[in-house]
Amino acid sequence: MNLVKKENNQVRITPLGGVSEIAKNMYIVEVDEEMFMLDAGLMFPEDEMLGIDVVIPDIQYVIENKHKLKGIFLSHGHLDAIGALKYIMPKLDVPIYGSRLTLALVKDQMKDVKLEKKIKYYTVNNDSVMRFKGVNITFFNTTHSIPDALGICIHTSYGAIVYTGEFKFDQSVQGAYRPDISKMTAIGEAGVLALISDSTEAEKPGYNTPENVIESHINDEFARANGRIIVSCYASNFIRIQQVINAAAKNNRKVTFLGKSLESSFNIARKMGYFDIPEQLLIPIKDVAKYPKNELIVISTGAQGEPIEALGLMAQQRHNIMNIEEGDTVFITTTPSSGMEVILGSTINHLVKAGAHVVSPDKKIHASGHGCMEELKMMLNFMKPEYFIPVQGEFKMQIAHAKLAAETGVLPEHIFLLEKGDVVTYDGKEMRANDKVIAGNVLIDGIGVGDVGNIVLRDRRLLAEDGIFIAVVTLDSKNRRIVAGPQIQSRGFVYVRESEELLKEAEDKVRAIVEEGLMQNRIEWSEIKQDMRDKLGKFLYDSTKRRPMIIPVISEI
Repeated sequence: MNLVKKENNQVRITPLGGVSEIAKNMYIVEVDEEMFMLDAGLMFPEDEMLGIDVVIPDIQYVIENKHKLKGIFLSHGHLDAIGALKYIMPKLDVPIYGSRLTLALVKDQMKDVKLEKKIKYYTVNNDSVMRFKGVNITFFNTTHSIPDALGICIHTSYGAIVYTGEFKFDQSVQGAYRPDISKMTAIGEAGVLALISDSTEAEKPGYNTPENVIESHINDEFARANGRIIVSCYASNFIRIQQVINAAAKNNRKVTFLGKSLESSFNIARKMGYFDIPEQLLIPIKDVAKYPKNELIVISTGAQGEPIEALGLMAQQRHNIMNIEEGDTVFITTTPSSGMEVILGSTINHLVKAGAHVVSPDKKIHASGHGCMEELKMMLNFMKPEYFIPVQGEFKMQIAHAKLAAETGVLPEHIFLLEKGDVVTYDGKEMRANDKVIAGNVLIDGIGVGDVGNIVLRDRRLLAEDGIFIAVVTLDSKNRRIVAGPQIQSRGFVYVRESEELLKEAEDKVRAIVEEGLMQNRIEWSEIKQDMRDKLGKFLYDSTKRRPMIIPVISEI
């Protein structure tokens, strides 16, 4: 089949997320006057993003060009590929394309969103061909930790633009996890203009541990455990959940789920036939007290499907449903991102202190869902791209992936290490990074989308570091005198009972500043407040070497 639609003029590729970071995948491909979005993911907040729930890409560029956008194409059903949809779809009016399971998980996410328009969903698979004015789009099965993962291939007259999604190669997987290697090689033989590929494990030598070996290790560890078994994993790591279910059946244990996102995604996949579960193996979490501890396995995750936070609450006896007990065995089947390593270390300490035996990822009970060095080189050799764009990874991972590409024969000058908003353009002669569009983070806090910016985050950091200092004064402006106060309130700055002298001096400073302001010909409240901030700030820093947030409050009678 000839998949090239017509002669194209120009190709533009722009990452809006997923570069210099892990997760938040979003890549924009423009062919002439048609625009395609590949994945729309979210990211969990970094430590300094105080109070933020999730982070999504800024789609300002897409909104400005939404008349060109033809569809959103999804590689798999993890939140780093689909999690932004419920926040961006109110602003867009385009269909969503994805595999059967991926779309089922998207529809579950979208239940929280009240949209006036109805979204069109198109189910695609390994054999689908989606036809547009200037290009055709096909898909190929890949292996990831969730079934029905797809690579996406945009066919242009210059060659294919291939987005691998997140993938690995594993000879032991079956069914909905099996990759279509013959199709990958056929795409490569037909000619690949640009390969956009997952870099998460580009620094890790060799190959992933095969999943059948992981399952064998899990079974052995379960056989040695005497008390309750608690397995911490991501809500959509379906391959690991199936292995736990298999090992539970072999060791005569019941399985229950702890975490709404985990239970929800599991139930969706189970109804669609993606899990093989023996009769009477599953029990509701409310029934765990009815069974001996050595007959129980609890699969746990957190509120957003992120497992470490929930495990920390359980270890510190603060979880509202179940806490760690002496004799529990805890299996951590997740590889922490660089930002989570310190938190994981602290969580393991709390688990051990609570009396649990901890089996961490280095015990061969976890394999990454992302290809290691040799697997990444295998994909490069299948595709034989003319140009290469490493994505889905921190910058050091993109660099490592770029080196692998050079080893497989991609010319160094044909490898592009992009940042968010960078645009590479191909005009039929060469590909150049010659433009930049608006890109960045949109912070989600509660129901607020993007209403928390850098200034709010700066204030939150200030409050977290040095606290708040409030000075309240009530004035009679007609008679130019203070009728009440100054009253000083402090939170998170100093311990009030031990700092009475400091607070008394602060009161005197405020009184002097206000009285000086009242003596002026014209009373300027804004100037008095600014004077209070400046002089109080200097006094408090000289006295304590701290810079609290100072809030002057002046009221009139």
